Amino acid sequence: MPSRLLRSLLVAVAVLIAVAGGARAQSINYIRDAEIESTLRTFYNPIFKAAGLDPNAIHVYVVNDPQLNSFVAGGQNVFINTGTIMRSETPNQLVGIVAHETGHIVGGHLIKGEEAMHDASIESIIGMVVGAGVAALGHNSGAGGAAVLSGESVGLRSYLAFSVAQEGTADRAALTFLDRTHQSARGLLQFFEILQQDEVLAGIKEVPYLRTHPLTQERVEVMRNHVEHSPYSDVPDPPEWIELHKRMKAKLIAFLNPDEAFRKYPDSDTSIAARYARAIAYYRVPELKKALGLIDGLIADEPKNPYFHELKGQMLFENGHVQEAVAPYQAAVRLAPDVALLRVELAQVEIETNDPGLNRDALTHLRSAITYENRNPDAWRFLAIAYGRAGDIPNSTLALAEQAMAEGDRQMAHEQAARAIRTLPAGSPGRLRAEDIELETQHKE
Repeated sequence: MPSRLLRSLLVAVAVLIAVAGGARAQSINYIRDAEIESTLRTFYNPIFKAAGLDPNAIHVYVVNDPQLNSFVAGGQNVFINTGTIMRSETPNQLVGIVAHETGHIVGGHLIKGEEAMHDASIESIIGMVVGAGVAALGHNSGAGGAAVLSGESVGLRSYLAFSVAQEGTADRAALTFLDRTHQSARGLLQFFEILQQDEVLAGIKEVPYLRTHPLTQERVEVMRNHVEHSPYSDVPDPPEWIELHKRMKAKLIAFLNPDEAFRKYPDSDTSIAARYARAIAYYRVPELKKALGLIDGLIADEPKNPYFHELKGQMLFENGHVQEAVAPYQAAVRLAPDVALLRVELAQVEIETNDPGLNRDALTHLRSAITYENRNPDAWRFLAIAYGRAGDIPNSTLALAEQAMAEGDRQMAHEQAARAIRTLPAGSPGRLRAEDIELETQHKE
């Protein structure tokens, strides 16, 4: 995928899996996309609230993996595979899955290994968890091993391996959360039935979710009994959720497999989701003229949709039309001012114009974004560039220290923080933050 696409949609993580007789590299990707994350939060936040959790304290990430899986790790971070989203037929199925994972959070089932992972970067967490799962599979096949990330051995093979008892507890909690929100548990039951089918076809070791979430017939029967008796079992998904779900799936298919998008969404399909998919697929091919024609049509239909404007800006920026990309991104931010990722994307484009006025605007957007995205390495990196171009080297250096912290590079964070301390005024907020970073990295190196 193009480099700009990696910034807004796909971030690659390199993981080295050590196994008997050698090691092999595995590429793991996770998706950062403002629209997809917003859609998932629309589905999930009622469940988090029903569980007594602060939705703002929970981060949801999408792992680019075609297999069925979801997990919680590194604090209150919820991860769900693209394969799970792509296989889902309704929003209710995704809601049921996260309700179950939320049950593990509330049940305190994630204590083991949590301290080791709490301060890790998201890339490291995904690498450790997925790498541990692959190594565990190798171990079960007779080859011992552990996940290795950045040269450090991480003993996490059983980090997410819940017991049947814990799974039952999480199930009961999920049913409670679904009832509290007046939502059906039918989607979770359907997910269990899909897992049972996959287990029969591929075996438990080939289904990542089953390796860490043991599924028994008793659990399925408990779920089925609840569906038969709950007053909410036939409550349908809201129509607006169904549309969001369609667009999310169309977007994923088109970005990850444009050829499949053209097959699945032919010209005869004039729905918004289908036109959205074709616009993205043409952009990915690339056929920019056709892509822009389609996205302009969508913007005409829904002028207040920030994500259509975002996509147009991305299309233009990726194809070298930097100045032209500014206006669509600005429109996206005006329409969704609280979406930090959009501000980060706009700031990058503004910086790339080399316009001092737009650089000042980029600084404003990035300062706003990091209040919500303080573990986003890109936000800190762009902030460092913007400060540097404005001639503010001390704050640029501090931003580089923050970037290194977000990436889990404590040595670099320590070095940049020490440099910032030498140039920032004593007692200033920036100086105090640099001193905090220096102390933290000294204690944990």
